[in-house]
Amino acid sequence: MALIFIRTAIIFLTLLIVMRLMGKSQVGEMQPFEFVISLLIAELACIPMADSSIPLLYGVVAIIAIFILHQIVWLLDLWFKPMKTVVCGKPSVVINKDGIDEYQLKQNNLDVSDLIESMRVAGYFSLDDVFYGLYESNGSFSALENPDRGSSSLSYLLIDGGTADKKNLATCGIEKSKLDEFLKKQNAELKQVLAMTVNGDGRVYFQKRGEKYKILQMEINGKW
Repeated sequence: MALIFIRTAIIFLTLLIVMRLMGKSQVGEMQPFEFVISLLIAELACIPMADSSIPLLYGVVAIIAIFILHQIVWLLDLWFKPMKTVVCGKPSVVINKDGIDEYQLKQNNLDVSDLIESMRVAGYFSLDDVFYGLYESNGSFSALENPDRGSSSLSYLLIDGGTADKKNLATCGIEKSKLDEFLKKQNAELKQVLAMTVNGDGRVYFQKRGEKYKILQMEINGKW
């Protein structure tokens, strides 16, 4: 027991020193390669702590090797700028002056509901609450706020990528026939609509694929 305690303490101190040397991003939001390194270090640290038959030096050397590789990638990132894009990726502008950029969403394996969720976490409850929205290379969402934010209540996503959300339609008290009538007035078919949301005041964010978004009005039953 005492031996395991001593081995664990040595690994702990080694990890503490290595993570401290790697910089603040290791304890904040990490780039993809930093996340991979953190997973590897955690795995390498567990092996010598759990199995006393493995020489402790093996675990320490493996952790130090990972640290050296991290420093090499970091230096290449500083000296050779394209390396950053290769290793970490680059920010993606998913909302611009025309609305949602469907291509950028698909490049990041996201849909409109994922985007709306990220916006809510950032404190934005309508798609037109921001002029520009970006997914950073570390996966966090950043936005340039629209000073004339029009949201006064929670918006529900009615159409996501050409598919109607039946649950949200029911929540908002909107019949499918009413939605079809609304789409007909906009000269649009369901599959042509990239995104459509509505809030408690009947304020609609409407965007057809390949077109600039519109802010419209829709009669709804009740208010939330």
